[in-house]
Amino acid sequence: MTDLFKRINDVISANINDLIDRVEDPERMVKQIIREMEDNISKAKEGVVLAIASEKQLQKELESNQKQAADWLSRAETALNNNNDELARSALGRKKEHDAICKVLEPSWQSAKNSSDRLKSQLKALEAKLEEARRKRTSLTARQHAAQARQQMDKTLSNFDAGIKAQTNFERMEDAVMAMEARTEALEELRNDSSQLEREFLDMEVHAEIDEELRNLKQKIKTQPKTESETSAVNSNTILL
Repeated sequence: MTDLFKRINDVISANINDLIDRVEDPERMVKQIIREMEDNISKAKEGVVLAIASEKQLQKELESNQKQAADWLSRAETALNNNNDELARSALGRKKEHDAICKVLEPSWQSAKNSSDRLKSQLKALEAKLEEARRKRTSLTARQHAAQARQQMDKTLSNFDAGIKAQTNFERMEDAVMAMEARTEALEELRNDSSQLEREFLDMEVHAEIDEELRNLKQKIKTQPKTESETSAVNSNTILL
């Protein structure tokens, strides 16, 4: 019973975070304690009923013997009033028997009464604890669910943070790829510009070579001796002019 009250007090003064740390399922633990309390209250009620019945039985026996002792005392007085000492003596003897029984019954009844009163008080306290535990169960369950919801929310937020971090890393990688592509395009453009420049220089060199070859050819033609036909043709042209 002491252990049970200790567990009940644990529930009544429970802190949701402490319970979550100590047990896997606080809600199940509270339900189990309440079931144990209900079972113990049921058994305690049976014990209290038996104790009260025993106390009432002792009380009836005590009151009965007290009444019989009083009756025999009254009879003894009646006998004395009728000058019958012997009968009065016998009546007082019976009274003494009942007084002796009362002397035994009275402390037993008082002890039984104290025990039954104490048991009834404990039963009321246990019933009050049970009602408080039931109320606490509702609050505790709600707080546990709220705590679990917060834990799930924290986990979800952590997943979001991880996702955002991954997205950020992906964007950084994408930016790096785009930068590489831009550098590649720039290099290709530079190479294209260089090739164009080289072609222009090559064309210029080719033209220079052609011009040089043309000048050489002209010079060669000028230095060659003319034939008779060429001389006649020149003279004819001169006359015509």
